[in-house]
Amino acid sequence: MSSLLKEDMEKKLFKPKGHTLCEFIETKSKSKERFYLCASGNISLAKEEEVHISLVKHYRACIDEIYEVSEIWLLKDLKFIDGKEPDTDNPYFDMMFEEVCNVEAYSCASKYAFARCLIKLNTLHTKRDIKVLNFDSSYIEDGVIWSSNNGDCLVLMRICFYASNLLCLSLCPIP
Repeated sequence: MSSLLKEDMEKKLFKPKGHTLCEFIETKSKSKERFYLCASGNISLAKEEEVHISLVKHYRACIDEIYEVSEIWLLKDLKFIDGKEPDTDNPYFDMMFEEVCNVEAYSCASKYAFARCLIKLNTLHTKRDIKVLNFDSSYIEDGVIWSSNNGDCLVLMRICFYASNLLCLSLCPIP
């Protein structure tokens, strides 16, 4: 489903502007509309191209899917990204531009996926130091065994591995 959504959103919203949608996550909202946090840019043509971070509103009108950009920021303006609490399964994070943007991702895994994407895009295109606060570095950094392009599955696998170890330890008799 998400690949079809990404393809549709890219075709209707980003391709007409000459952009490529690199990553998107669903965010929680109190309204009936769905919102997505997207990272996009004209990535293929120039290394110095501006990368956009946008909040996209998604709704249906009859049988058409409608996407509208609610807010847009530039990656080069991002000062820090704060994961709030690295030791808990927490979908909340903040991005600091001129003002703080509070985000509630749909899941903790999607929060980490978006943070990894921003770090990678920053390394490739802006080459600035963005402070990454309150994220578990073992899920964020590239040199770690658990990181890859399929990071969400690996994060889930690592959590399952720890859970199975805890279960085995809890079943062992105490001497």
